[in-house]
Amino acid sequence: MSFERGDLREIDWGKIENLRPLLLWGAPAILLAIFVYTSIYTVQAESQGVVLRFGKYIKTVDPGLRFKLPFGVDQVFIVPVKRQLKQEFGFGTEGGLDATQFSSEQAEERNIVTGDLNAATVEWVIQYRIREPQLFLFEVRNPGETLRDISESVMRSVVGDRTVDEVITVGRQEIEVDALLQLQEVVNKYRLGLSIDQVQLKNVNPPVMVQPSFNEVNQAQQEREKMINVANGEYNKVVPRASGEAEQKIQAAEGYALKRVNEAEGDVSRFNAVLTEFLKAPEVTKRRIYIETMRQVVPNLGKKIIIDEEASQILPLLQLSTDSQGGQR
Repeated sequence: MSFERGDLREIDWGKIENLRPLLLWGAPAILLAIFVYTSIYTVQAESQGVVLRFGKYIKTVDPGLRFKLPFGVDQVFIVPVKRQLKQEFGFGTEGGLDATQFSSEQAEERNIVTGDLNAATVEWVIQYRIREPQLFLFEVRNPGETLRDISESVMRSVVGDRTVDEVITVGRQEIEVDALLQLQEVVNKYRLGLSIDQVQLKNVNPPVMVQPSFNEVNQAQQEREKMINVANGEYNKVVPRASGEAEQKIQAAEGYALKRVNEAEGDVSRFNAVLTEFLKAPEVTKRRIYIETMRQVVPNLGKKIIIDEEASQILPLLQLSTDSQGGQR
C-alpha cells in the first residue's frame, strides 16, 4: 500500500489542527504556573530573606509571604537570623543541622599548650546568631569555617596566657569572658555579620600521664575547701551566739545600773523632802517617822501581848506566844 506526497501532507496538517487547542491553552497555563512558582516565596518566622536581582543585593525582607521577579531574575536566600547556632570544638554531637558545627580534626583542636608550657585538653562550645545576613552571605567566603578558625585561634591565645592550674581550676570563667570579648572583636573586624552569645568551656583536663596525680591534688584541695567551710560554719554559729550573750549581759548590767541610780536619786529626793519638813517641825517629824516605821515593823513580829513593865503577879504558865512548832516564846 502506497501514499502519495499530497496524502502525507493532509495527514500531518490534520494532527496539527487537533493539537492547536492544547497548545493555545496549555502553553499559557504552563507559563502562568512557572510565573507563580518563581515569583512567590515564604520567609519563616525565625528568618530573613536576602533578595538579589541579577546577582546584585537589593534588600532584606522580614518573615511572611513575599513576591519577587520571576524566571530567575530575583534570587532569595533565607537566613535564620533568630536561631541560636553553635560550633563545638574538641568533640562532636551527631545530628547537627549546621555542617560546620563540629570538625573531624577534634584531637588537634582540643590539644592546647598553656602559658607554663604544659599541655591541656580543652573542649569548648561557642553559641552565636546571624546579626547581619548580607555580610554573612557575601562579605567572607565560607563564614562558618572562618568562624571556626577564628575561635580556635582566640582560644589558643587566651589559654596560652595562663598556667595549666588556672585553666583547669579557678580560671575557667575568666577564660570564657576573655575569649568571648576577643572573639567578638575579631568577628567584627572580619565583618562576618555575627553576634557571639556565649563561649563555654566543657571538659578541661591535664595530659593523660599526669591526670591521676592531678586528680589527687584536686581532691586534696576540695577537702581543704570543705574543712575551711566547716570551720567557717562553726565560727559563724558560735561567734554570733557569744556576741548575743555578751550583748544581753551588757544590756542587763546597764538596766541594773540605771535602776540603782534611779533608786538612789529617789532616796535622795525623799530624804531631802523629809529633811525639809524636819527643819520646820522636828518633834512632829520624829514622831511621824517613828509611827510610820513601827507600822512597817510590828506586823512582821507576829502575835504579841504588850503589858505594863510595872505589872506583877502574872501567871508563869500563861502561854503568851506559841510558835509554829508548839514551843513557847
